[in-house]
Amino acid sequence: MAMGTRQDEQPLLWIATSDLPTAPGHPFYARLNTVLDAAGFDAFVEAECRRFYAAVMGRPGLAPGRYFRLLLLGYFEGLGSERGIAWRAADSLAIRRFLHLGLEDGTPDHSTISRTRRLIDIETHRAVFTWVQTQLVAHGLLRGQTVAVDATTLEANAAMRSIVRRDTGETYQAYLTQLAEASGITTPTREALARFDRRRKKKSSNQEWTHPVDPDAKITKMKNGRTHLAHKAEHAVDVDSGAVVSVRVDGADVGDTTTVIETVVDATEQLERAGAPHRLEELIADKGYHSNRTLIDLHALDVRPYIAEPDRGRRQWRDLPEAKALVYANRRRLHGARGGRLRRQRAEYVERSFAHLYETGAMRRTHLRGHQNILKRLLVHAGAFNLGLILRQLTGWGTPRGLRSRLGALTGLITRYLGLLAPRWADLPGTTPLSVPVSTYTTDDLGGALPA
Repeated sequence: MAMGTRQDEQPLLWIATSDLPTAPGHPFYARLNTVLDAAGFDAFVEAECRRFYAAVMGRPGLAPGRYFRLLLLGYFEGLGSERGIAWRAADSLAIRRFLHLGLEDGTPDHSTISRTRRLIDIETHRAVFTWVQTQLVAHGLLRGQTVAVDATTLEANAAMRSIVRRDTGETYQAYLTQLAEASGITTPTREALARFDRRRKKKSSNQEWTHPVDPDAKITKMKNGRTHLAHKAEHAVDVDSGAVVSVRVDGADVGDTTTVIETVVDATEQLERAGAPHRLEELIADKGYHSNRTLIDLHALDVRPYIAEPDRGRRQWRDLPEAKALVYANRRRLHGARGGRLRRQRAEYVERSFAHLYETGAMRRTHLRGHQNILKRLLVHAGAFNLGLILRQLTGWGTPRGLRSRLGALTGLITRYLGLLAPRWADLPGTTPLSVPVSTYTTDDLGGALPA
């Protein structure tokens, strides 16, 4: 083979599109497009988003089907920011094919994605989430009879050092300087203020402090023990399939017992809109959701709870005597064999949805501000998670990483088999030693060669 050399002469002014290089599509995204196209995804979102676009005037817009595919890409590729999504779309030919973009077409930049997100309301994003749930019902992956609920914290796109007092608007730096001067430190330096702040006993309160740009972010203690501005995301998950039924975003300072009824109502409405074969009958939750009022409200909704009960000592029933029978019935269900099995399923399925959406999905730290903006992304992220369940049923893998790990396991198995076969091959008369190179194939190398 002859060695090529760099050509510095001026390139051709005109190149036919048929002469441009092409690349095979990514097998995962090719199959995902097959599922979306077969169900009429683009026609659905275009009808939902038609009212947000001008008829004849304005700059060229981002097609609704392309916009929602970009958000799906953020989940599957683990891209939390819209800048990262735009860069990935511009960098990969396989992603261009997934977005139905030709080589002569430009990819949308992050400002176009952000502008489109602000333009399309949250109800349209919820409609897309519901559309995915209807596909789950069509594939027999959503029953909705038993639902598990849990919450987690998302780090806000806001810094603690930027908070201000609600009453005076004073910054934390100015407030700390006043305290230091009152304690006898004259003209404190930045280092002296830091030492003073570490030594003093402090308690940051959401009633006294707020963030000037993102007032929805609340001061809370994260799971690792650090104090941050954060939001609370709450999931309702179908324990029969692991599908996400409902996603909500609230302030991080709101208790679980305050939001659980709203989550149950939202999950019930989502199941009705998706046409699930069963209504919500059972709820599983951890001890943070246990209260007398919660059990009374769930009984009014005709929902049977399996909520872990914290150790509160001897109970008194003077304030809410009607809760006594409900508490004892919930305790009796928990101690049964079915109660133990359902609690294990709650820990498995809800935590799995957290890991996929916020760890590998890169949404543990949000790059957006305001509950409405964050919920738009989370609804499409949860829809992508549910689409992964459909792809897992059809193909055996629900994410590009899952496909890659399966191919790696298959390659390793073939390599080990050939390694065991090599000594026997060498013992045969008239044969040469069998070399077994380690394969490093990736999904892009295979292109579209995988069977559908």
